[in-house]
Amino acid sequence: MNGKSVLFLSLCALMFACTNKQTEENKTTTDSLNRAETIISPVIVTDTVQKDSDDPAVWVNPKDPSQSLIIGTDKDADGALYVFDLQGKVQKNKVVTGLKRPNNVDIEYGLTLKGVATDIAVTTERLTHKLRIFSLPDMQPVDNGGIEVFENETSEGFRDLMGIALYKDKNGDIYAIVGRKTGPTTGGYLWQYLLKDDGTGHVKASLVRKFGTYSGKKEIESIMVDDDLGYVYYSDEGVGVRQYYADPTKGNQELSLFATTGFTEDHEGISLYKLSATEGYILVSDQGANKFHIFSREGTKQNPFEHKLLKVVKVKANQSDGSETISLPLNNTFKHGLFIAMSDNRTFHLYRWEDIAGKELKSIPAK
Repeated sequence: MNGKSVLFLSLCALMFACTNKQTEENKTTTDSLNRAETIISPVIVTDTVQKDSDDPAVWVNPKDPSQSLIIGTDKDADGALYVFDLQGKVQKNKVVTGLKRPNNVDIEYGLTLKGVATDIAVTTERLTHKLRIFSLPDMQPVDNGGIEVFENETSEGFRDLMGIALYKDKNGDIYAIVGRKTGPTTGGYLWQYLLKDDGTGHVKASLVRKFGTYSGKKEIESIMVDDDLGYVYYSDEGVGVRQYYADPTKGNQELSLFATTGFTEDHEGISLYKLSATEGYILVSDQGANKFHIFSREGTKQNPFEHKLLKVVKVKANQSDGSETISLPLNNTFKHGLFIAMSDNRTFHLYRWEDIAGKELKSIPAK
């Protein structure tokens, strides 16, 4: 065999290897896309609310996690807070009706009222411009009929409440971080209130700061706080997720803006799955695509505020606005935690965390 023949055969082999490698890479990419488009189904769908399901929160029963409760908003002018058990059944004796367009809801543990540590659920009542606060698990009002917020704001939509997240600091103080339909683009879109006993066993709120950049493109609804690390995140719809310190004494500088690409429509519900006090995942709803983008909680060694995209999951919940994640074993169904997504058919979808995590992400151990 002469030198030209050897060279020809070598080139053919190289071309075959390159073609084969490209084929394998294409197959890998296709497989990845197919996995991303696999629709994850809930294990439980709750009973329907009457008007318009929007945002869920979970109260974990400290004595028996299997008896935990799901609280979900029914967003209407004649709205309600619905209460479900972990089987998705409405607890009729706990449902709060007659609320004026309750938008979002959040839960915190251990607010001292009349000397007693009291767990609370707080919802934003848009049409009255008030926070409504209820004790848990009995869902009794502890707010004297509601607490007015965004007082003295006069621009259209500046008092129309939407998002809320509760923050408990290392000293045990509890704050409400509240958003509205629209607000200033130069900072001060979110207002933060310290919640305390007013001396009669009811809650009062004191304004402690105004912060938060707003693009002005759409609105800000979903807010989430990481109590352990002391950060607050919120969705600037159509732009991304913004991160700040939750502690008002640490300043109002923006720490990061992430989740800025790959979203079909609005950035919506944000939730947190904790693997430890510092590690875990941040889940953000891509509302128009029925997907959730999952980012690293802890960032990188070089930059703790660099939240890398780890996975995208497609769920059966449609046009999901609000979501919640619980990273605790709850019962035999939710051994590694629970993920909840609102769906636009007036229900909330309950997913096993391991179904969301798949092979790519970690789960907490089951008990």
